Amino acid sequence: MRTPLVNVVRGRRALAAGLAGVALLLAACGGGSDGDRSERARTDTTCDGRIDGTAHVTVWFHAGPSAEYNTLRRQVQDFNRAQRQVRVEVVTLPEQRPYNELVLSAAASGDLPDLLDFDGPRLYSYAWSGTVKPIDSCLPDSLRKDLLPSIRQQGTYAGRLYGIGTFDSGLGLYVRPSVLKKAGIRVPQGAEDAWTAEEFTRILRTLREAGYEHPLDMGLAYAKPGEEWSTYGFAPALWSAGGELIDPGTFRTADGFLNGPESVQALTTLRNWVQEGLVEPGRTDQAFEQERSVISWTGHWWYPDYSRHFPGDLAIVPLPDFGEGTVTGMGSWQWGLTSGGADGDAVWRFLAYLLKPDQIHRMSVANGAIPATRSAVALSSRYAEGGAERLFIEQLTDGVARPRPRTPAYPAITEAFSRAFPKIMIDRAPVKATLDEAVEVIDKDLVAHDGYPENGP
Repeated sequence: MRTPLVNVVRGRRALAAGLAGVALLLAACGGGSDGDRSERARTDTTCDGRIDGTAHVTVWFHAGPSAEYNTLRRQVQDFNRAQRQVRVEVVTLPEQRPYNELVLSAAASGDLPDLLDFDGPRLYSYAWSGTVKPIDSCLPDSLRKDLLPSIRQQGTYAGRLYGIGTFDSGLGLYVRPSVLKKAGIRVPQGAEDAWTAEEFTRILRTLREAGYEHPLDMGLAYAKPGEEWSTYGFAPALWSAGGELIDPGTFRTADGFLNGPESVQALTTLRNWVQEGLVEPGRTDQAFEQERSVISWTGHWWYPDYSRHFPGDLAIVPLPDFGEGTVTGMGSWQWGLTSGGADGDAVWRFLAYLLKPDQIHRMSVANGAIPATRSAVALSSRYAEGGAERLFIEQLTDGVARPRPRTPAYPAITEAFSRAFPKIMIDRAPVKATLDEAVEVIDKDLVAHDGYPENGP
């Protein structure tokens, strides 16, 4: 079982069909800081502390039958049994339609649930379009302080908190220490001594000489148009090199950023590894487990499987440093209160239950994700000092992790990048020209929507 790879990689297939639609319906330019609540945030009235009568709350959840989905259903049952004022129902969705397509259709027809589950980077589109409403007035200060900084950052648009997740993600390199040590390769102990890209190239060549034909698995089996893995997994390489997906200051153009020299160099380095045969070509996602590869560039969702296959011989180290320090991805599924839905306090009552430390722990055990609060992190020894997944916590709290661009234009960005990446890596298309094409797609979308003013469409 590899949840939430169902969410982050395989489940992204359920998002692919709706990416272009999101870009057209919701994309926008914007951003916002993570600072204290803005004046608008202070005056939002989503929650006033009062629930009148018995409230009924409907919930949509992205995952089909899985440990994650079953856990949510049990949480709903336990919540409903524990009190009578708020009754929660998880709506069964048709599995034959991609989840994001269902969300877009419901948003257009006014049929959204009261509490919506969505992939983190989509928050900015939903916030800009008014699909979800700010929840600053719902959060007690104690919870706000307990949230990992990455959760607050991911959920903030234009100075207001619109979304909140019960878990976050981790990205790094899984390695077999016994193999590295036998080959005379050092094992990084943290972000401060991550391998450089040049050192990593030498390491891959050394491992190939040791008998591993394709020593690195980059998950190319999932590098397909519309798959989020390409952006989530490899935007950090661009950032580490000093590149960007879009102008991070204005979010008004990708020109000179996605196709800038730093981004081109980062992808050229990755492509050189592929061309040299150092990378598993993507026939399956089992190269690491089957010992054809001994380094896997992937996320937290593989830890359960990998640790079972290699007990006592598995470590997680930072992604390579392409020049500006190692950078990693962050962000996962979030909850948002939809506009026009049930009473905000009623919806928040249930969401507050899901954010209790024991309930966060319950979900993270089911899906293997990183708990969203420090108090929940403390419940698992894997994240303690010296724990097997400690690196993921350090990256999310020490500034190594970066969110994908916090702009409502993100769906257009990831659609363009997810098409460019496999062209470069698998089809061997020229790097600069392919990124130029992606920039053109993104900038046309931005121009077509008049710059997407922060106050919405």
